[in-house]
Amino acid sequence: MSDLKTALIVIDVQESFRHRPYFTPVGLDAYLERQQALIDGAKAAGIPVVQIFHIEDQGPFALASGHVVPLAPLAIAPDAVFHKRRHSALVGTGLDVWLTSHGIGRLIVSGIRTEQCCETTTRHASDLGFKVDFCTEATHSFPMTDAAGRVWSPAEIAARTELVLAGRFARIVTVAEALGALPARIAA
Repeated sequence: MSDLKTALIVIDVQESFRHRPYFTPVGLDAYLERQQALIDGAKAAGIPVVQIFHIEDQGPFALASGHVVPLAPLAIAPDAVFHKRRHSALVGTGLDVWLTSHGIGRLIVSGIRTEQCCETTTRHASDLGFKVDFCTEATHSFPMTDAAGRVWSPAEIAARTELVLAGRFARIVTVAEALGALPARIAA
């Protein structure tokens, strides 16, 4: 166990996704249950919860769309909110400054999409020197089709993401493991 101060990062869990052509509700309810358990557990342990929203100038990710809000029925009362325009939540948002100013040395990464913004933020955070717990079961994605026409399921995408992150950029954890480690950590 670590004595590093920890923050939970909740990436792009927003209504915008319901308005993308690739959106499917398959697996969403189970993911939202695990995400909610992680948020509730972090709050109960005094761990700051940081909410990240992806924004764009137009479309469902534009602030004016009204869709840049938490994905229902998620209940979240974040300690800080940041807007990003890149895959990494650490590019141009001020998140790194906020984390450093609050003495945070360990991140628990969760959110949507497993292989994009969650994975990219994990790699970036690791490169910046943060210890990262990647909570795969509190991430979500959608099927993707590769250049050869093969459709990758969210489970296959998650397995691939764990493979490339484990032991290199992050420790792969379940919600229970992430929450079980919190009491030994110093909350911000």
